[in-house]
Amino acid sequence: MVKLLILGVLITIGALLQLSGLLDPGELIAIARQYADHWWLPVVLVLFQVVLFTFALAGTVFLWVAAVLFPPLTASIILAAGATLGGLSAYFFSATLSDEWVHRVESSHIYRVLHKQDNFFVLLAMRIMPAFPHGLVNYSAGILKVNLAYFVPATFIGIGLKSYIYAPVIYQAAGGASLNDLLDINTFGPLVLLSAVLLGCVIVKYQWDKKHGIPVE
Repeated sequence: MVKLLILGVLITIGALLQLSGLLDPGELIAIARQYADHWWLPVVLVLFQVVLFTFALAGTVFLWVAAVLFPPLTASIILAAGATLGGLSAYFFSATLSDEWVHRVESSHIYRVLHKQDNFFVLLAMRIMPAFPHGLVNYSAGILKVNLAYFVPATFIGIGLKSYIYAPVIYQAAGGASLNDLLDINTFGPLVLLSAVLLGCVIVKYQWDKKHGIPVE
């Protein structure tokens, strides 16, 4: 009953945020600009990401805010910190999910991949891949009790690297970047390639270990 109540509250919060327009990048940027000179703004942006990632909401919307208001490196650190702390929060929050939500997570391809290959490079490849559903990664990792020594650095490095590639596109456009800019092959191509190489190496190692009778992680 408690789990159902929690889920009901989360669904309500998510719906209200969407209807209110508070998750609209333009609105968020306009609000954040008013406090751009305050030292605590990065902390607030990190905390907002933590809340959204915990409840599998669109925490990456803050990419547009951080990238417009801060230089690429600073924005990348803010986004990596928020995604990592939010991912950890979602990791532990997964224990409160209802049986229905757990079943939906367990039926996902991401869950099955992590179940077979619980290692740093698989997690890093998932984090780097553009438009990847980080909420499912966080919840799947929590349900599977994925090694935090893999989960934390893979999240920070993966999100940080991806943000550092996206941030200059948005920053140089001074907030005028469009979705087409981020969808340009020159922007996301290196991320896809790196993610594919990482997954390819994992597959090759898995097959090698299997062929030579080495216990697979």
